[in-house]
Amino acid sequence: MSGGTETGVNAARSIVLWCPDWPVRTAVAAGLAEDGHPIALIDKGMVFASSAAARHEGVRRGLRVREAQARCAELTVLPYDATADQRHFDPLMTAIEQAVPGVQPVRPGLCALRARGPARFYGGEDAAAAELLRVAAEHGSPDACIGIADGPFAAEQAARAASRTGRVLIVEPGRSAEFLAPLPVDVLGDPAFATLLHRLSLDTLGAVAKLTTLELGDRFGELGVRTHVLANGSDRTTVVPREPQALLERSAEFEPGLDRVDELTFAFRRTADDFVAGLTAVKLVATAVRVSVEAESGAQSERTWLHPRWFTAVDVVDRVRWQLQGSGIDSGLDSPVVRVTVAPETVDAASHHEDGLFGGGPDERVHHALSRVQSMLGHDAVGTPAVSGGRLLADRAVLVPWGDRVPDAVTSDAAKPWPGALPPPLPATVYSPTVSCSVVSATGDQVDVDEAGMLTADPTGFSVRGRPTVRVTAWAGPWPVEERWWDEDAARSLSRLQLVDETGGAWLVLLERGAWALEARYD
Repeated sequence: MSGGTETGVNAARSIVLWCPDWPVRTAVAAGLAEDGHPIALIDKGMVFASSAAARHEGVRRGLRVREAQARCAELTVLPYDATADQRHFDPLMTAIEQAVPGVQPVRPGLCALRARGPARFYGGEDAAAAELLRVAAEHGSPDACIGIADGPFAAEQAARAASRTGRVLIVEPGRSAEFLAPLPVDVLGDPAFATLLHRLSLDTLGAVAKLTTLELGDRFGELGVRTHVLANGSDRTTVVPREPQALLERSAEFEPGLDRVDELTFAFRRTADDFVAGLTAVKLVATAVRVSVEAESGAQSERTWLHPRWFTAVDVVDRVRWQLQGSGIDSGLDSPVVRVTVAPETVDAASHHEDGLFGGGPDERVHHALSRVQSMLGHDAVGTPAVSGGRLLADRAVLVPWGDRVPDAVTSDAAKPWPGALPPPLPATVYSPTVSCSVVSATGDQVDVDEAGMLTADPTGFSVRGRPTVRVTAWAGPWPVEERWWDEDAARSLSRLQLVDETGGAWLVLLERGAWALEARYD
């Protein structure tokens, strides 16, 4: 069966609102770039979105960073922040829901609605589109476009086409296939599949629609069948409105502003109780919260806090206090605080965090004890180890405050190549700082490393801090480690050696500037 225009008659009428360059608008609103300047947002080394000025210079989605910069020398390159993008889009979604209930968010800058209800309420599809454009203009998107057609796919393509024809494009019922026919197959959103279709001389959706479902299904399986449905304009995908979320964030306002940490945390206790009670009412717990502090001067401080289990009201108050003390001023603040807001960043079902039959056990007691220490001594007083990058073992150990996520910089450093680093298996006990020791030969003289990187004699004795010398039964090395050889002041040159003594103990020692030191022990 070939595609025909009447196949779209039974498809659900859909409205799609599209805000062009929404990720770029988010970056500009955050003050990261100047409006009108060539901007490219990068995700995984590729251009995720670009501004109109950048596209004018040939910068397109999917380009590598270097190629984009080669096309536009003045290009401002920024990392794409999906969380900030969604957060910036939420107020517009809320405003649209108040004007036209039943909105399905597709991605930041794009949402879909069923056309029937709004058209009846406002007196037609064109009137509903005009109302949506008004709402979008009032919430920072004056160039938003509306597409109305049979099915969300055709409506989205109509919205994108509307940016060139007057901001609103309504495809008459049953004519979606005719509208889609001249569009290139690239609009399907699958670059690899689109390339394959081009190789088969199927350059437009109309060419795909002329084939039969059986032909595409035999060649491409489910993907081919789905493509034929979209190209025919017979997309019957139903718009599924999102369920409005309960307002879980809580704010405390102070008039006049408060300038002491103890006063602020005491005044915020009731708000923290309300915050946790609101989560409990919808059977949720927060495993990460976002605390925002606004000062009288207009300065703002925002930070996301993590928790190894979930936040109680006491935990929330502690995080607020630690954030207020972040400047290092314990007795007061530079400017009085007028508002403190706490919002859940990550939530989970409360049923996943219920205590077992016999309570929380050792984990609960450990967490309670560590949280008490943090509460008394500060957030950084309790640390958990994380593995970072480095050549020496002591350099690889990084302490992260209890309950915090390991910073991305630490994770990325650990993944980098470190020439000269010790390969696994690694010793279990690392001495920081290193402990002085001696490595001697059969004549009793200290073993050294010559200019060629070789030992001056076979090691036969080993002692730590003047203790009796034990006999060395096996050894391996030495391995040179050179750091910052290009910087005379910071350059460091040392050699590593593995030893096994007569008691079976295995050691890792290093020689630096003619002195041996114990770096680690293999347990």
